[in-house]
Amino acid sequence: MSEKPILGVLLGNSAGVGPELVAMLALRDYYKDYCRPVIIGDLRMFEHGLKVVGGGVPHYVVNDLSECDWSKGFPVLDLKDQDPAQVVYGEANAYCGASDLRQLDTGIELCKAGKIEGFVFGPFHKGAMKMAGLHDESEHTYLAHAFSLTTPFCEVNMMDELMTVRATSHIPISEVSANLTETTLREAIELGEITGESLGHKPRIAVAALNPHCGEFGLCGREEVDVIGPTIKKVVEETGWNVTGPYSADTLFISALAGDFDVVVTMYHDQGQIALKLVGFQRCITVAGGQPYPIATCAHGTAFDKVGKASVTTDSFESALPPEWRWRSAERLPAEAVERRESCFGEEKMEPADGHSPGHHRDLPGVHPCGPEGLRLLEGAAHPGLFPHHHRRGAAGLQHRLLHPDCPGQGQRGGPLQPQ
Repeated sequence: MSEKPILGVLLGNSAGVGPELVAMLALRDYYKDYCRPVIIGDLRMFEHGLKVVGGGVPHYVVNDLSECDWSKGFPVLDLKDQDPAQVVYGEANAYCGASDLRQLDTGIELCKAGKIEGFVFGPFHKGAMKMAGLHDESEHTYLAHAFSLTTPFCEVNMMDELMTVRATSHIPISEVSANLTETTLREAIELGEITGESLGHKPRIAVAALNPHCGEFGLCGREEVDVIGPTIKKVVEETGWNVTGPYSADTLFISALAGDFDVVVTMYHDQGQIALKLVGFQRCITVAGGQPYPIATCAHGTAFDKVGKASVTTDSFESALPPEWRWRSAERLPAEAVERRESCFGEEKMEPADGHSPGHHRDLPGVHPCGPEGLRLLEGAAHPGLFPHHHRRGAAGLQHRLLHPDCPGQGQRGGPLQPQ
């Protein structure tokens, strides 16, 4: 076990199922195959989680990670901030939200100090964190500020071999078209490409359309004609990346889920979330894309309706661990990949404002993430066995070939569907 990376395991929101999830995997000794875990949170909440799930494991408190000895059991970095008797279970509240933020701060500082290589966390509650003083849209924007990011970041959605990234995220549907620009789309494509490269391969990227039937050549919306199509063309010409589209969203995921693509770039939040969660909710996880350290969590939330029942399934939280250590930070990317990104897209960095570090704003282009106009949030997920080099065709590809036997795109590796 001494060769495994040291990984922080944050308990998550005390009012939710996080402590139970962490305890369940401890009881099964699940962590040992992937890391040397350090439990981060209140010792009493970890023990409460163990009590709920009906078991016990050897554990002890450490004040510094230099005191960790995994032969003695699970080390717990006790934050001493959550009394189980004061927690209102199954309800968002500032008391538990404050602990969420403290756990994040602890994980961030340990990463910066080089004492852990990254962390996984039980589900936090954004509303509770905001009650406790969070001014960012989410924990992911909070992370980006803490790590002083100046390059694109987002939550990456992953399930099995498929990854999704978004051109826009947490904004009303009525504002998606106005915020769908060449900049936001290029950043989403870039993040998909760089993330795929960090996993050791060249990803096949499909870009979804916004409108029904790919906009019917402008008769049912012009975003495909005016923004999406031209942006894809420019990116391919400038980078040589394997990016194709736009594809009608109602059939794209049939092909993607069958293995024809590695990455799908969606135009708005639910376009990809519905597809992935419908097919494999328990296999999805959220990965903090673009951050300098590997950080991941389960795709589901605090599950207030299941708190204290020991009935929550652990599949998603389990899945957060194996791919965690296949991620690479931006600074560990191959130098040629970073140089290519900068030469193709330019640095386009925003100036720091209000004491915060700059970052690219996916929801409101050109707006600083900490500004009053709104904040950027992108969600995501992952699973072990990412991105095998496969060439198999999916059901949508079969349907297309039957309907269009003379299509010039037959046999191309970029996917069986033809962009409009």
